[in-house]
Amino acid sequence: MMKSGVKKRESGKGEKTTVFWVGLIILGVASTVLFDRIWKEIFIYRIYRYTPISLPTIVGAIIFILIGLYMMRSGVKKEEE
Repeated sequence: MMKSGVKKRESGKGEKTTVFWVGLIILGVASTVLFDRIWKEIFIYRIYRYTPISLPTIVGAIIFILIGLYMMRSGVKKEEE
């Protein structure tokens, strides 16, 4: 086979550690909070003409999503060949 010179990312291979699973939980919770807050901003608060300040919650959720992704990437032990 010909090799194209493109290096594949193999971040999903290897043993998942505790850091990976904690990162996955943080990612899931932060994604749910972000979806909930954006959903309420778009649909709920516009109907009732009430807009609370939710920018800190949205920014915090984005930061925790990034933290969760970083933990998931660093929490995989590479397999030795």
